[in-house]
Amino acid sequence: MPEDVPLCPLCGRPIPPHAKQSLHHLTPKLKGGKGGPVVLLHQLCHNEIHATLSEADLARNYNSIQALRLHPRLEKFIRWVSKRPPDFHSKTPGPRRKGR
Repeated sequence: MPEDVPLCPLCGRPIPPHAKQSLHHLTPKLKGGKGGPVVLLHQLCHNEIHATLSEADLARNYNSIQALRLHPRLEKFIRWVSKRPPDFHSKTPGPRRKGR
């Protein structure tokens, strides 16, 4: 991979230009994060964050990459996805959040 390819801060894999990718607001826009810090993630990693956590949880407890990486379900996802190629993408199962 060329050295100018960004790394996904969640899974640590490179994000090649042709890979599905998106920006994640560390504090959700609906919870005051509009104009706040964003990070470039694989689309799959971004989908997993939003399938795991509510906007309120993201704003309150998971508004940093460090906190996201420590969430038990996301830890398991990161271990799984880190073995996949950098441009790997698959459908994210429906929301599995508790208390919806």
